[in-house]
Amino acid sequence: MTAASNISFAIVFALFLVVVVVLVVLVIRFTLQRSAVSKAQWSVEQGEEEASEDEDEERRRPITALVLSGGGTRGAAQIGMLQVLTEHGFLPDRIYGSSVGAVNGVGFAGDPTSDGVERMTQIWRGMTRDNIYPQGRLHGPWRYLQQRDAVYTNTGLRSVIENGFAMDRLEDAVVPVEVVATSLSDGHEHWFTVGSAVEAVLASAAVPAVFPPVEIDGERFIDGGVVDNVPIRRAIESGATRIVVLLCAPPSYIPSAPRRPVEAMVNALLISIHARFTRDLTHIPPGVEVILCSGGEDTPTEFDDFSATEHLIEQGRAAATEVVKRYGLGGPGVGPSSTPPLRSHPEPGT
Repeated sequence: MTAASNISFAIVFALFLVVVVVLVVLVIRFTLQRSAVSKAQWSVEQGEEEASEDEDEERRRPITALVLSGGGTRGAAQIGMLQVLTEHGFLPDRIYGSSVGAVNGVGFAGDPTSDGVERMTQIWRGMTRDNIYPQGRLHGPWRYLQQRDAVYTNTGLRSVIENGFAMDRLEDAVVPVEVVATSLSDGHEHWFTVGSAVEAVLASAAVPAVFPPVEIDGERFIDGGVVDNVPIRRAIESGATRIVVLLCAPPSYIPSAPRRPVEAMVNALLISIHARFTRDLTHIPPGVEVILCSGGEDTPTEFDDFSATEHLIEQGRAAATEVVKRYGLGGPGVGPSSTPPLRSHPEPGT
């Protein structure tokens, strides 16, 4: 009996040891798992907290936007302005462009350096009536009686744009850039932030009746200036706290006495465009600084006249030089200066 008891005890004791070892292993494993879970949870919470802090920091950091307006051949003035801004190291956080401002804005966003602006300058100096507005067999008023959706093709403008951009797609720009066009589906503004840079800019610069509408993803678009020629509202809604606006002409518009019905129609369009800009200027929220850099008036008004390009560039340089002196623009993402913000409104009744 004694031998049998010893054997039974040995078996029971061995089983006891096995159970104890298993329990110890399970406890250790459970403890390590809980530790790993706690560590992972802490890392996630820490990451979320850091991300939240980064988002808060992004919201607190002053954001400088560059807005380039439409203005046809007067867009050469923006080139002179960009020359001066880049010479002083100005680099915006975001860029918004409409019509010719989209052409210059996307060109600058792809290469926001003095070398990039010099390349744009040479392209502007090479633009002529013949290569942007190629003449067909019909000339003069007969061009406007043709059964087509525009007087000119956009092949000349397309060639200029394709040779002038440093990137193929908007999302590849050095500085985030957005361009606006007018949808012919609903008449609303449409903002392009990704996709073909050439197609988006051609759509934004498709002057009604002058250039044909541009079809993108099954939808047709015309000039962005029709709905938003100076897109400061878009910049504000995107969080900009300082907005540098490059205008092709003075902020106020005084229509001249029309001599022909077509001139009366153009006057009406320009009055409508400036009315939107005036409303936007009068609704600038607190804490947002708007700086206007505007071109001059003593330039040709014909939409296809490039004879004043050099003069416009110099006008732009002069205007930007004064703005830089007054507001100390320079360096990336410059926040609000101590100088009171410029609120340049059109005179009452204009």
